[in-house]
Amino acid sequence: MTTELDRKLRAAMLVAPRPDDRLVLADAVLLAALDGSAPLSANERAALAASPLTIRRFRQLCHLVAGQSQAWRASAGMLRAADSGAPLLELGTDDGCWTLHFLGSGDGCRVILQLAAQAPFARRLLAEQPMLRVVDGAGGVVLLGRLDSDGECESAWPFALAPAQHFQRAGATFSIETLQ
Repeated sequence: MTTELDRKLRAAMLVAPRPDDRLVLADAVLLAALDGSAPLSANERAALAASPLTIRRFRQLCHLVAGQSQAWRASAGMLRAADSGAPLLELGTDDGCWTLHFLGSGDGCRVILQLAAQAPFARRLLAEQPMLRVVDGAGGVVLLGRLDSDGECESAWPFALAPAQHFQRAGATFSIETLQ
């Protein structure tokens, strides 16, 4: 039976510096192993185990990838109500972080993308201001732009049909994604 102390000692021995140690695997190989796109071969696993420096680099990349996986990439939403004939005023994403607002009607209709202030990634997106795209369920671009300092992006409604009818015909879904 392995105790916690044994496990910690073994881990410390794995990363203890060794003379003439060097990085034996490229970052691209280690990152591919982390994201599952290319598992390490038997020789690469052996090389990793034999090089404390490479193990430390692998750990650094693990932390980097873990931090990136917590970053926002996309949100999705759905038109949930049946058509009552009333104009569609807003749609929200399933995660509650975004709202699409629809103002006006006909050729003067506008769409506003609004980021919720309580979104866990709000501060980062407001600082970085990546290019955002709102896409309907059929792949049509509803809005393309960057958030302003209030966390909003506004554009003319790009389709001939009113928002409710358009989303019904486009699969009743939409997504918001970053292009950067």
